[in-house]
Amino acid sequence: MKAEINSTALSDAVAWTTRVIPARPASPILAGIKLEAVDGTLKLSAFDYEVSARNQIEAGVDESGSALVLGKLLADITKSLPAEKTYLSTEGSKMTITSGKSTFSMQLMPDTEYPDLPSIPGHLGQVDAQTFVQAVSQASVAVSREESRPVLTSVKTEIQGDKVVMTATDRFRLSRSSFTWTPNDADISTSMLVRGSLLRDIARSIDEHRNVVMDYDDQNPTLIGIENAGKISTSQLIDGEFPAVDRLFADEYPIQAIIARQDLVDAIKRVALVTERNAPIRMIFSGKEVTLTAGAADEAQAHEVLDADLDGEDITVAFNPNYLIDGLTAITEPFVRIKMTSAVKAVEFNGQQEQDSDESMAYRYLLVPMRFNN
Repeated sequence: MKAEINSTALSDAVAWTTRVIPARPASPILAGIKLEAVDGTLKLSAFDYEVSARNQIEAGVDESGSALVLGKLLADITKSLPAEKTYLSTEGSKMTITSGKSTFSMQLMPDTEYPDLPSIPGHLGQVDAQTFVQAVSQASVAVSREESRPVLTSVKTEIQGDKVVMTATDRFRLSRSSFTWTPNDADISTSMLVRGSLLRDIARSIDEHRNVVMDYDDQNPTLIGIENAGKISTSQLIDGEFPAVDRLFADEYPIQAIIARQDLVDAIKRVALVTERNAPIRMIFSGKEVTLTAGAADEAQAHEVLDADLDGEDITVAFNPNYLIDGLTAITEPFVRIKMTSAVKAVEFNGQQEQDSDESMAYRYLLVPMRFNN
């Protein structure tokens, strides 16, 4: 193999591809990244039996060929290259990397031992990148980090025709985002549990000028593919039963309050300064105000008053401030509508554009209140 590549493009492509290589691979061969130079293109791929990444960039290919080398080491090397052009060449058991006056050599790994990447399923549909990124960012707020319960680390993705609904929960909160897209089959109806960590990783590196394509096969419902700007990720779907969460949304909320979202976020951050880790802050809704308080009587305390448009009875509710900030930050509208039934039942948060407009149902965040001492 002999190829000439733009150094920045190579560094970005290697970094994106090697992100799926685990810190401790199940097998040493899975620490590798596979490079293939052919027809003016350098193809890159990595795989750990559950998640794969494939990328390709333009290259001047003088001699076609492939190489398998340590992925993380290649990523470290390529991000430090000094010149605009990088030259890759293989000879015998080594690959040489030359850029300006810098030269590196890497030992080739036995590519015959490297597993075949999974076949990419057929296209399911596509959506503009900005919509996809926002939906993933909102839905993944409540993804659990409990690896012992894999289902809770997933984002349940339900597709009914041109509507996609993404839901996640860690038992203390629930986040749900929905959007419209262009399906390949207008009658599609399916549901899958997608790794939340994968969706977050993909969303961080999306080219927002190109659509996102989802790949899936109903006849072999174990794998999902996500494509954007020549980058393709695949992942084994999580097997299990997602919790029945729809019943957590109340049919009616007798108590509702509307507050300027950013003012509320800033106030929570200030008041939470006096709390111990995961200690609650209290929100006291009364009249046209909400008072935020935190701290114990024999320790530091804080309180702050904000304007609030309250409809319903006075109520005091307490929340984990970090969970509260996570949900409010995911809302994109300037106002938030807080919908309550009681001080102990799940509270719903929705964004809205104007103080006197209807709330948006494109993003729904449920948070279970904490118990507190008066």
